[in-house]
Amino acid sequence: MDTNVIFEGLTRRGGASGFIIEAWLAGLFHPYVSNALAYEYADVLSRKLSDKRWKDIKPVLGALLSKAEFTVVYFSWRPSSPDPADEHLIDCAMNAGAVIVTSNKKDFKNAQSSLGLSVMEPLDFIMQLTK
Repeated sequence: MDTNVIFEGLTRRGGASGFIIEAWLAGLFHPYVSNALAYEYADVLSRKLSDKRWKDIKPVLGALLSKAEFTVVYFSWRPSSPDPADEHLIDCAMNAGAVIVTSNKKDFKNAQSSLGLSVMEPLDFIMQLTK
């Protein structure tokens, strides 16, 4: 899960990203997270939210991460994205053999074509889950 999906899912009611958070907590899919990605989730949320809101959301993030499989990044495919901040997400997905779910597919086009990386938008991921 890209950080934009986590942020939206934890801070806005409803929508595809919110359903993804609920499905994750319910164990309806098997998420993969690297250490770098987990740190990014916490960093972005702690910086962009008020102290009170972060304090309320922090336990939910902890619950999400407790249900994730931590992926060791043995190999890196850098550079694969025009946004260097997305490289660790690509590394995690490639090492786990996982799909990236993001609201920003354009930064992953190169990795899709050169590495065969699978990328979905949140709504597409929800539709896949319901099948």
